[in-house]
Amino acid sequence: MEQLLEVPGIECKIVKRIDRFVVEVEIDGKIEKAHINNTGRLKEYMVNDRKAYCVRIKPRKTGYRIFAVKDGKDAALIDTQLQMRAFEKCLELKAIPWLDCMNFKRNQRVNGSAIDYLLFCPEPIYLEVKSAAMRIGDTAMCPDCPTQRGRRHVMELVKVCGKYTTYILFIAAVPEVKAFRPNREADPVVGGTSPSSD
Repeated sequence: MEQLLEVPGIECKIVKRIDRFVVEVEIDGKIEKAHINNTGRLKEYMVNDRKAYCVRIKPRKTGYRIFAVKDGKDAALIDTQLQMRAFEKCLELKAIPWLDCMNFKRNQRVNGSAIDYLLFCPEPIYLEVKSAAMRIGDTAMCPDCPTQRGRRHVMELVKVCGKYTTYILFIAAVPEVKAFRPNREADPVVGGTSPSSD
């Protein structure tokens, strides 16, 4: 299979996560602020002095965006935008045999939520993408913390699944993982357990 993405990254080091969307990083000996678009806790990655990779972005509150963090010999792709670009490239290359789609629309409203994709395969399919960046041994997991937004997406898809085909696609862009499982301990709803079993 051909390379999905090429990202010219700048090496950096994690200093600390300031809040949900901002990480302090060190680049060439200077402390900078980098945007992070993955709202998981990522505790195993947001560690002082951990090597990471950033891209320069148009200045706003931050001049950089962190997209990957060193994990063993390689790096875990934590940038949700890049994960979605990789998914779209897979659609274009017809690299997902069970998802042969002609085109798609992004951010489609389903009741009160914006679902990532409405795919035309040719029947309509609603698909939500989730980043499975948490690692336990050789298993990728999602989510790594309770997520109200994730719960809302699951419930909206459940409501329309009799009328439409619906999928949740977990992208585990973590080196050397061999399996995936939902993290029921972090969030029983997104993890696949009935809400009544809380």
